[in-house]
Amino acid sequence: MLLSRKWLNEFVPVDADDRTFAEDMTLSGSKVEVTEVEGAEISNVVVGRVVEIKRHENSDHMWICQVDIGEGAPVQIVTGAQNVSQGDLVPVAKHNSTLPGDIHIKKGKLRGEVSDGMLCSYKELGMTDNDWPYSIVDGIFLLESDPDLKSKNLKPGDDIRTAIGLDDHVVEFEITPNRPDCLSVIGLAREAAVTYGKPLTLHDPVVKGGGPGNLPDLLDVETPDPDLCPRYTARMVRNVKIAPSPKWMRDRLRASGVRPINNIVDITNYVMLEYGQPMHAFDYRYVKGGKIIVRRAKDGESLTTLDGNVRNLNSSMLVIADETRAVGLAGIMGGENSEIVEDTVDVVFESANFNGTSIRRTALALGMRTEASAKFEKGLDILNTLPAVNRACELVELLGAGEVVDGTIDILNFVPHPTQLALRPEKINALLGTDIAAEEMRRILTDLGFGVEGDTITVPSWRGDVAHYSDLAEEVARFYGYNQIPTTAMHGVTTQGGYSAQQVLERNLGSLCRGMGYSEIITYSFISPTYYDKIRLPEDSPLRKSMKIMNPLGEDTSIMRTTVLPSMLEILTRNYNYRNKAVRLYELGRTYFEQEDGMAEEPKLLSLGLYGPEEDFFSLKGSVETILESIRAMDVTYEAVHDNPSFHPGRCARVLIQGEAVGVLGQIHPLVAANYGVDTDLYYAELSFDKLFAHRGADPEYVPLPKFPAVTRDIAVLVDQEITVGALEACIHEAAQALLKEVALFDIYQGENLPAGKKSVAFNLVLRADDRSLTAQEADDEVKLILEQLGTTFGATLR
Repeated sequence: MLLSRKWLNEFVPVDADDRTFAEDMTLSGSKVEVTEVEGAEISNVVVGRVVEIKRHENSDHMWICQVDIGEGAPVQIVTGAQNVSQGDLVPVAKHNSTLPGDIHIKKGKLRGEVSDGMLCSYKELGMTDNDWPYSIVDGIFLLESDPDLKSKNLKPGDDIRTAIGLDDHVVEFEITPNRPDCLSVIGLAREAAVTYGKPLTLHDPVVKGGGPGNLPDLLDVETPDPDLCPRYTARMVRNVKIAPSPKWMRDRLRASGVRPINNIVDITNYVMLEYGQPMHAFDYRYVKGGKIIVRRAKDGESLTTLDGNVRNLNSSMLVIADETRAVGLAGIMGGENSEIVEDTVDVVFESANFNGTSIRRTALALGMRTEASAKFEKGLDILNTLPAVNRACELVELLGAGEVVDGTIDILNFVPHPTQLALRPEKINALLGTDIAAEEMRRILTDLGFGVEGDTITVPSWRGDVAHYSDLAEEVARFYGYNQIPTTAMHGVTTQGGYSAQQVLERNLGSLCRGMGYSEIITYSFISPTYYDKIRLPEDSPLRKSMKIMNPLGEDTSIMRTTVLPSMLEILTRNYNYRNKAVRLYELGRTYFEQEDGMAEEPKLLSLGLYGPEEDFFSLKGSVETILESIRAMDVTYEAVHDNPSFHPGRCARVLIQGEAVGVLGQIHPLVAANYGVDTDLYYAELSFDKLFAHRGADPEYVPLPKFPAVTRDIAVLVDQEITVGALEACIHEAAQALLKEVALFDIYQGENLPAGKKSVAFNLVLRADDRSLTAQEADDEVKLILEQLGTTFGATLR
């Protein structure tokens, strides 16, 4: 943001030099990047009057001028310009003068005649025809050709920079995105007034009106998309007289980095700089049907903007349209079909508030970030549109540029409710480490425009960044003075850090897996939809309902995974292709499921994958059992699974803790392995981390070694081949009384001397009483109960 010091002084007089001003404003929170003085490269250039002019005897195009520069006798200057006449006031670069572009002027001879300097054009003074529209482009700058300079009564010897107003001091501020109010002269003036403790002089626009017609009869406005246009304000000017702006306006625009164009366009830019409210002017004759519609663009619709480029639009973009077509990109740039030209008669001033996110996305999509869009995207004050449009109409009347029509169209689609905060001096002082009086805090906030009633603070509409007492503390600190806050040693109570219970379990599981020979992998959470086909997931499986990524890197990373299996198989396959003979891998990763409210549920899974000549189903099951034993899970059972198409139908089991399924383990189906180009057995297990955490047992407690000996019994029972060992073990535990301490499988036999479809399963039973030595009869009675239960449940017979 470029700020003219001359313009600033209209609102608050600041006498400090540029360096002091920059330091003071930076300390109060408005960071200054650069300060510069207009025309600083110009020196020893003055106003001169041509008192005599004659032809150069040795040239057919040069003139010898005698010029009065206020130093007694005139000086002689030779020029080739053809627009100079006797009596003209012109800029004169004297001997040993400098001009922009590191140009040095010294006396010399031209075709034998002495020239004590040079007559200057405005281009040689570093200015353009936009700055001096009344002057000749190619020729000497005739000062009195501009009506504003003619009225100044310039005289020979006056410093040219002061004479033409090229002596403003310009300060460049770095404005943070949360302070769009400071993207205006008034906003920075408010900051400067509080910084220097001086009164802020603001002006309420006064519009006389009385132009022909009444606005509601001439113009109709509709806003069918109120979410993108919270407020739309418009006024109209008739019988417009397009002309250059007065010099004072051109000077301020130039100092602010804006090119003057004509009075109407310059007024919109002037108000944008002064109020921070972007404006646009439409030629009324091009608004078909006298109606303005603020709507979303149609897909495939196009608009030629003021820069001459054709913009292809879509329905996410907001446009200003009439009954037939778009005439402007809302908040960014007007259309070429409605621009102000020399024969414009009637003008509609638009002062609106648009959704900042929509403007930012449109500007980014079209690659056309403008001054207006840069302001809108930060979120502007919704209450600023009406004062800004009134100011524009006031300037029209001040410049005699047209007749303002009575009436205002003001559509307010959103009624803002002011934010109110409690002033808590003790908390603010504790936060800042200060001892500032409450009254001083109230004074600072009042000067900044906050409403202060006791300890209730009402935040002004232009300060959307203030929403918490800590924001009030920042305002107090800025203007109390950061340099006045004492430097103290850090003190306070430190908090003992530590891991949460979930983090402890996660670290323990990782350490355990690594101890069992597994290497950790970390895979992407986004995968390809084709992965579900590779693991033979059914078409109607709920796992296929994946969350889609809006801007994927490619088809292979277009959805969020609902299972970790494809990721593990990808890494196992890669290791297999690298000829690694045996691999054990584990991952603690997340899957993603969309909930009804649109949010994502992200369960974490512990997955294990392995292959190798020494690996089989039971080595994987042993790893799972080790994990479950490490968390002291109680009542662990395994249930055969035959209908999971990703696993071998005879080598897959569901893991249950206290009857709740917590995971699955088994051999990958050969067809799935073939889909990955692997011709060896792959094994995989996955366990729900959240369920493991929920079923973890209590921390172990010391139990003394048993005092009494154990009694062991071996039993072998005949059962049907489809009955699993796990089911038999569960039945044994259920049937036993408190005497049974351990059950261990030691043999499974299928073969000769057994009935068809039967198998022999043998267990070792360890029995013990904690308070006595068992008798043989007590042990036999316990075994009898177990055998009876096995017979009742599975038809088992003692072999």
